[in-house]
Amino acid sequence: MYMFSKSKLALKSFLVSMTVFTMVCAGYYLLSVSKTDGYYLYLIDDAYIHLAMAKNFALYDVWGVTRYKFSSTSSSPLFTGLLSVLIRLLGNNDQLSLYFNIVFGFGTVYFLSRYFSEIFSKAKYIVISVLFTLFFSVLHLQVLSGMEHVFHVFLFVLNIYCLSTFKNKYSIAGFYLSLLLMGLVRFESMFYFVILAFVFALMQKWKETILILVTGFIPIVLFCWFNYQQDGFLFPNSVIVKGTKFSFDSNFPHQLKAIFLDNFLLNISFYKIGFFPLVLSIIFIVRDYNKKNFHELVKSNFLLIVISMLMICHSMFADLKGMFRYEAYILTGFSMALIPKLKDLFENFKSYIKNEKIISAIVLMNILLLIYKCSFAHLMLENGGKNIYEQQMQSAKFLHTYYNESKVVANDIGAITYFTDIHLLDTAGLGSVETIVFNENKRTPDTEFQNFLKDYTIHNKYDIVIIYDAWLQNHIPTNWKKAAELKIKNPITVARDKVSIYAVDKDNLEKLKENVRSFRWNKNVEVTIMAQP
Repeated sequence: MYMFSKSKLALKSFLVSMTVFTMVCAGYYLLSVSKTDGYYLYLIDDAYIHLAMAKNFALYDVWGVTRYKFSSTSSSPLFTGLLSVLIRLLGNNDQLSLYFNIVFGFGTVYFLSRYFSEIFSKAKYIVISVLFTLFFSVLHLQVLSGMEHVFHVFLFVLNIYCLSTFKNKYSIAGFYLSLLLMGLVRFESMFYFVILAFVFALMQKWKETILILVTGFIPIVLFCWFNYQQDGFLFPNSVIVKGTKFSFDSNFPHQLKAIFLDNFLLNISFYKIGFFPLVLSIIFIVRDYNKKNFHELVKSNFLLIVISMLMICHSMFADLKGMFRYEAYILTGFSMALIPKLKDLFENFKSYIKNEKIISAIVLMNILLLIYKCSFAHLMLENGGKNIYEQQMQSAKFLHTYYNESKVVANDIGAITYFTDIHLLDTAGLGSVETIVFNENKRTPDTEFQNFLKDYTIHNKYDIVIIYDAWLQNHIPTNWKKAAELKIKNPITVARDKVSIYAVDKDNLEKLKENVRSFRWNKNVEVTIMAQP
């Protein structure tokens, strides 16, 4: 009878939470398509990188951002692989990423409802907890972004739910299956595997410690071996280019400063995202320090310890971004760890805030943080698709019309590779292994890179360049001749408001200008044709 009532409570809470969450997502979907001529476009160009690779793998058996050669451009091999299966089964449709996210968004809400129904006996508290978790991690933004982060959050929620009910074969199987998949959805999951195993080791649970490490890392090791055979690198290009790299040389002190100060203690994004949840976690752990022995302390604060250490490691060694996408799984974890500790706040609100003023103040700060993130997400959801429509989609349409199978240099590569069949040189290193050496470990453009681009594009007879000038920081090759600039207003989710178009061979400059003049650009794109030098 008890289990039946819990299931009924979870189902009721799920339906209410799902209705609210669906209405929010649907409202932003309609708002977005109203600004993009009725067609839904993702908020960031990266979503189309996954789609381009999935298309090429499904249709041409090439794991690459173009159909001509291997490129380890996707930072989420499993997500991209599943999209390729869907394309093979259902056809090439750029909305498949959205449908995928909707399904796993529903799954996330379901398991959150199940999780919180084990803590609260009233549906209203479960619904509040679920909705807080969803919007604290800005999951509505993640669903509509068409990226892998919803899938990552789903696996993380499933993993924690199964860990909290680690009693039967189904929960144990779900725990290890989610670990098995998680690392190939986001490589930052390695932090979670190591920390989870470490905390189990503190409790002297050696079997679980070993199984967690083996289960989590075997798929990653296999992928790294495959990747190394193809291009000589262990990890996808984005991990190499954007990740923090250790080298024990004269730069080691500078690297330590970057990790501990720039990435963590002096990083404003950390204070916007993880500081207040971390402080709240520390308070609960410290309070138990004098009351319990070490084993009891770790056991009763297991999830708080894991998520707190995960937040610190992620801040130091990975990215904290404006879309809150890379840390969405951590924010979800904080909610699942902290809300059970705040049970009395829900059930005895007035007396709790009277007796627990410091904790109540920090909870208020987290609520204000939620409001801030949702406000920022609103701006992105309102104009993100519009930005992509006016910049990346217009560039892709132009290339498809005049240069569909040409050799193109670019540095924002998602839409232009998904919607065309171009040959690509990516100056940012995500789509071209040739330029990784000039971008890895956050290296900035220099004269050496400028000379490489000049020689490489001439020798390999590239036709056109379409880039953000600022990304090359005044190191534009001298043989590139600018034909036009394309400018949009109110950039929110694109890197710059202005894209430049160059001819690699000056003999093709006038023809390129003529093509720019002839193309029917969106009315919101300001097109400037360069005058003769």
